Amino acid sequence: MNFEISNQVVDTVFKVLIDGSKQDYIGENISQLEHSLQAAAQALETKADDETILAALLHDIGQFATSADQKQMICDTSALAELDPTNSTTTSPNSTISVGVTGHERIGAEYLRKLGFSNKVAQLVESHVPVKRYLTGKDHSYYESLSGASKLSLKYQGGPFTPEQVKEFEEDPLFELKVQVRKWDDAAKVVGLEVPDLESYRQMAVDHLMNKR
Repeated sequence: MNFEISNQVVDTVFKVLIDGSKQDYIGENISQLEHSLQAAAQALETKADDETILAALLHDIGQFATSADQKQMICDTSALAELDPTNSTTTSPNSTISVGVTGHERIGAEYLRKLGFSNKVAQLVESHVPVKRYLTGKDHSYYESLSGASKLSLKYQGGPFTPEQVKEFEEDPLFELKVQVRKWDDAAKVVGLEVPDLESYRQMAVDHLMNKR
């Protein structure tokens, strides 16, 4: 892929993220773009490779790279309030809230593959929900650490892994890296945190697309 086409692809992807920032981050007090940038910043700080940093940045792109009628995970705000009474999105009684797009991790991975991103980027993007299921199956205290919205969406995502699924997942060659991306995802919910902006990742993304084999 040449520079011009790569830059156009990055324009497209960044526009999806920017448009997504016009929506709140589901059940949280920051925008979706802020969340994505915080996840990427953590990867950057640990000197992760470019593919891992891009996966952290783009891990939730499947929430927005979808059609308008994409199936949403809808629940009552009362259910979210029960799990997280302090959340500001639960103040309206007798209403519903979306806790995400069904299968957004798979949608995002396929979207990125079609645009020319590497299989490693796509695999890491696709893994962040299975890792959530893995960690909740492995350690109940991890479940308790999740936000109310994340606990609710887990029900739609298949619930915690069984012991057999936990063992199988741990045999994945990218297991440790997939878990790390999820941990960055979990920590990327800090209100007012200053991190590098979206444009700071442009050259990295363009170089990745141009050099992908």
